[in-house]
Amino acid sequence: MNWLHTWAGVVLGGLLLAIFWMGTLSVFDREIDRWMMPASRLQPAEPASYDAIAATLRPLVQGSQQWYLSPPTNRVPAIGIGYRMAGEPFQNRAIDPATSTLLPDAGTWAGTRFIFPFHFSLHIRLWSIGYWIVGLAGMAMLALCVSGVVIHRKIFTDFFTFRSDRKPRRLLLDLHNVTGVLGLPFHFVITLSGLIIFFTIYFPSVSDIAYRGDQRAFIPEAFGIYSRPKADRPAEATASLDAMVAEASRSWQRARPNFLRVWHPGDAASYVEVRRSYEHDVTMNLDVAYFDAVDGGLLHRSSTAPVVTAQRFVSGLHFIQFRHWTLRWVYFVLGLGGCALIATGYLFWLESRRTRHAALGLRGVPLVEGLTIGSVSGIVVATPSFFVVNRLLLPGATFAGQDRAALEIWTFYLVWLATFAHAWLRPHRAWVEQCWTIAILAVAAVLLNWITTGEHLPRSLAHRHLWPIAGMDLLLLVGAGLAVLSARWVARRADGRGQLAPQ
Repeated sequence: MNWLHTWAGVVLGGLLLAIFWMGTLSVFDREIDRWMMPASRLQPAEPASYDAIAATLRPLVQGSQQWYLSPPTNRVPAIGIGYRMAGEPFQNRAIDPATSTLLPDAGTWAGTRFIFPFHFSLHIRLWSIGYWIVGLAGMAMLALCVSGVVIHRKIFTDFFTFRSDRKPRRLLLDLHNVTGVLGLPFHFVITLSGLIIFFTIYFPSVSDIAYRGDQRAFIPEAFGIYSRPKADRPAEATASLDAMVAEASRSWQRARPNFLRVWHPGDAASYVEVRRSYEHDVTMNLDVAYFDAVDGGLLHRSSTAPVVTAQRFVSGLHFIQFRHWTLRWVYFVLGLGGCALIATGYLFWLESRRTRHAALGLRGVPLVEGLTIGSVSGIVVATPSFFVVNRLLLPGATFAGQDRAALEIWTFYLVWLATFAHAWLRPHRAWVEQCWTIAILAVAAVLLNWITTGEHLPRSLAHRHLWPIAGMDLLLLVGAGLAVLSARWVARRADGRGQLAPQ
């Protein structure tokens, strides 16, 4: 168990920390979106009608295979829309619900399209490799949780012991124990639920056995999917979307929809998919109603099946898309605790082997130390870099054939890679220098938000609809303060030969 805990942590700790870090940020992905998309910082308003929105969209989506809209919520005041033209990827835009006018293209993937998917797929789409890598890391995290309890025989006693005046090795172990025990139930459940969410990828044999390998039978029954082919004839009329939404809401005890999609728009066989909101429920239900887009008649209705309801409840616990701000902050803090748990495990490994490896002439410690610095402080450096470049780039900016959103993402990855190189090239100063870099970038992001949008912190705090922007600015400033304290603490330890990091 000791061997398993040690080497699973050393080999996969960097990957796990990136997953935990991005997952922690994803708790506030919608708020990150609003910070990175100034045009979406709208006053909350109810849309005039879905038919009016459809009329606004009609010229934009003419000839599309499908288009959708998502109504505004308390976290997303804009109406989200998307459409797909033949042979092209999905286009995503937004509409002001108060005026039904199209907002300018955001030019960024922000939180919901970059940070959140990175958390579970690493943005590696080929053969679903990203999902499998994250799944492997998830299994390793479960093994680390179990083996950690087994090998730390006094783990609950040590939870109440924190010796900040002792040597770095003892201090790190105390921090590791405290963050491990405090967040153990959360870390175990959040990791297990992440694996359960993607059961169709990680455990497909169950559905293969039950449905004799016929995915076309499994998917409609499990997820309530309905479809019909195009008629290849133009539609003579279009039914009211408002009437369809009202009919669906009546069947859901007045619950609102959170998603509408029109399939084969303009075709005689066009139909409308209306999905129920789960804003007030933990379970991310799959209740859906399908209507004929021409005459408005109900074609198909599906409620979430019992077994799928259990899986969707677990998904809801993991994704926390329901309204509960206190719990959302608890998730955020415990997610940061998971990052601290992994980081202190790495650092304890380094401190417990540094002297012995140096005496034996082994290169293990320098290699793992560079990996640790890039994994711990490096990804944190890359994150405010992502925010800073978002505020620096002009709308519609391009470079070397890459659009604005791609430039932001390239900045994130290149800065992150540079932190690993920096860690290996300057091992004696990397911790301190990267902490100062985090502080500078975080403050710069706040200042650039003020300069480019005029929404400084006092103004954001004074307007309720701008509180998410104020929250982002405050967290960046708090992060900058912690980075400064960390840089000075590490420097003092190094000067006093405390050797948390080499001098």
